[in-house]
Amino acid sequence: MFFICLYIHIGRGFYYGSYIYKKTWTIGVLLLFLVMATAFVGYVLPWGQMSFWGATVITNLLSAIPYIGPTLVEWIWGGFSVDKATLTRFFAFHFLLPFIILAMTMLHLLFLHETGSNNPMGLKSNADKIQFHPHFSLKDILGAIAMITALLLLAMFYPNILGDPE
Repeated sequence: MFFICLYIHIGRGFYYGSYIYKKTWTIGVLLLFLVMATAFVGYVLPWGQMSFWGATVITNLLSAIPYIGPTLVEWIWGGFSVDKATLTRFFAFHFLLPFIILAMTMLHLLFLHETGSNNPMGLKSNADKIQFHPHFSLKDILGAIAMITALLLLAMFYPNILGDPE
């Protein structure tokens, strides 16, 4: 579902011509690749046959990069084949990549607020604008507090509600 939302967001960007804002667009594309990388290394973590061969095939695709490809593959593998060192590295990548995604998302939003977002009409109207801060900042903070409160209440008072029914 998350990837469907990402693809819809990128499709909307194509439709509205948001690619004109190069910094915002480039960081958005980098975010897509980082999210895909996080999903891939998470797919490998169960370490079954599908995970092993998925890691082997996908990481071998990097060997097609001229000059640095084979060295990059050996670095990612942690040796000359996919084994325990690869799994350890993928655990580390799976932990670190969300923090990089968070930082890139903040940068993406910073550039978005600098350039302004695009709209279906393609019009630049200053008449109906509301300042981002404090209106939307307060709204976002209140939404985050409500979500954290709901999750804390769920975890503290009903810890088994989302567990296995048996």
